[in-house]
Amino acid sequence: MDRLIYTSAIGAAQVERAQAVHANNLANVSTTGFQADFAQAQSRWIEGDGLPARIYGMTDVPGTDFQPGVLQQTARDLDVAVSGSGFLTLQLPGDNEAYTRAGNLQVDSSGRLVSAEGLPVMGDGGPIALPPYERLYIGADGSITVQPEGQGPDTQVQVGRLKLVNPDPAELVKGATGLLHRRDGGQEAAAQEVEVVSGFLETSNVSAVGEMTEILALARQYEIEVRMMRTAEENDRAASELLRIG
Repeated sequence: MDRLIYTSAIGAAQVERAQAVHANNLANVSTTGFQADFAQAQSRWIEGDGLPARIYGMTDVPGTDFQPGVLQQTARDLDVAVSGSGFLTLQLPGDNEAYTRAGNLQVDSSGRLVSAEGLPVMGDGGPIALPPYERLYIGADGSITVQPEGQGPDTQVQVGRLKLVNPDPAELVKGATGLLHRRDGGQEAAAQEVEVVSGFLETSNVSAVGEMTEILALARQYEIEVRMMRTAEENDRAASELLRIG
C-alpha cells in the first residue's frame, strides 16, 4: 500500500509541476515578446540501495519555444520588434546581461533607454542614454537617430545603436523573470545580421487553445492520481480490519 501511495503522490506532484508551466504560459498569452516554456514527461531510474528496478515518470522543463510571435503595428517610435532570429540586450545588476524580444522601450527620467521593466537597454558601447529630442528614429540595423530638441527636421544626430545578438538557443536559459541568459553566465557578442522593425511589437508565441488543452488533460491525470491514493487508503483500512478480526 505504501508503494502505491508513494507512486501516486510522486505522479501528482509531477502533474502539478507541469500544470504550473502551462499555467504560466497561459498567463503570458498577452505579454509582449513572451516565449513559451516546454513541459515534458521523462522516465527516471530511482537511485538507491539494491538493483535499479524502479522507474518513475518525472516532469522536466527542457527549454523554451523560440518560434517568433506575430508582429503588430503600433506606430510608436520607441517600439521595435526583432525581424527573424535574434534578441535585444538588457543590462542587469552586476554588469550581467539578459536577452529579450520584448521591444516596448521607454525613456526614464534621466534620459536612459530602458525596457518596460526599467532595465537599461544596451548599445554597442554600453547602456544607451538619449539627449532631449523632438523625434526619434530606429533603423533596421538598430541605429538610433534623434532630431534634437529645438532643432529642425533637417538636423539629425545618431546617438547609439541597439546591441542586437543572435546566440545559439541551446546556450540560453530562461530566468525567473522571463528574461533569457547564457548558460555559462557570459556575454554574447553583437550580431550585425540581426535587424529590427520600428513601430512594431512582437506578440507572445503562446497558443491559448493548446495551453488550455494541456491544462485540462493534466487536470484529469491529477484526478486519477488522487483516486489511486484514495484506493490505497481504502485498501489499507480494509487490510487493518482483516488483521483485527484475525
